[in-house]
Amino acid sequence: MADFKRGIKAGVAVAAVYIVISVIIAAIALEFLDITDIYAVGLTPFVFAVESFVVSLLVNHVLRGIIFGAVFAALYNFLPGTKSVIKGVVLSSFLWIVAVVEVIYRTLGWHMDETVVGGAYYYSGTFTLSSVGLALAGIISALVFGALTGFLWDRFRGKELTEERRGRPVLLVSFILGGVMWALLATGFIIGVVIEGAPLIEPGPFWWYNMLAVLVVFLGLPGWVLTLVGWRKTKRGESGLKWGVAGGVMMALTGFMLLPGVLAIIGGVLSGRKPAIESIAAEVGQ
Repeated sequence: MADFKRGIKAGVAVAAVYIVISVIIAAIALEFLDITDIYAVGLTPFVFAVESFVVSLLVNHVLRGIIFGAVFAALYNFLPGTKSVIKGVVLSSFLWIVAVVEVIYRTLGWHMDETVVGGAYYYSGTFTLSSVGLALAGIISALVFGALTGFLWDRFRGKELTEERRGRPVLLVSFILGGVMWALLATGFIIGVVIEGAPLIEPGPFWWYNMLAVLVVFLGLPGWVLTLVGWRKTKRGESGLKWGVAGGVMMALTGFMLLPGVLAIIGGVLSGRKPAIESIAAEVGQ
């Protein structure tokens, strides 16, 4: 079984480093603010903004560390490279690309500027579509995050792992991540549409975004269920190829569940391969 504890510990430790760096940068930035401007707009809104920044910082970085560490542990043996640092960089590059594709897909037809897409924390780093310079900084942030996670992975003690069907850990991460994402969107759907009576798809510049949010509720759930079936099959030592790929495609089409969808497809494909022991036994039998 994948060493999830080791991966999550490494990811959260890197997140803690990023939090410290972000606080230092914010403190330096405050030095350049005119304190009279702060009192001019009122101290309470300023304090509220600082508190919101700190909470957002903690949630964003810690969640990112948990997600990255879990995916890193699940895919560790399949990532290219002989060193953990290289594997971390490869994974962070992959997740950054997935995040970019997700944002472009979810914001189809929007005007890409700082009023719509400013800076966003995603699975492997901070990135934005509003500035080339900030986008470059996001890529560097992602690569450093992956490299540090790989470095700390080697520093933490690993546990003895048991033999299992390939792809099973990846399907497990996809199942958990997809379930959390679906629950969050479904909660918003219930509050907005069912309780408050808002229209399913409102005409306007955000119609595509709204449509994808609706797809999460009605298409993401069956995709998540299919992924669960695929994972349960791998628990029994069977292939979860068809179920994982089908569920992954359905989740990926929603845009919001792109990452768990991609992971379900990868896990399904990997689970279709016969374990090394089975392959050797088949060759001996021939």
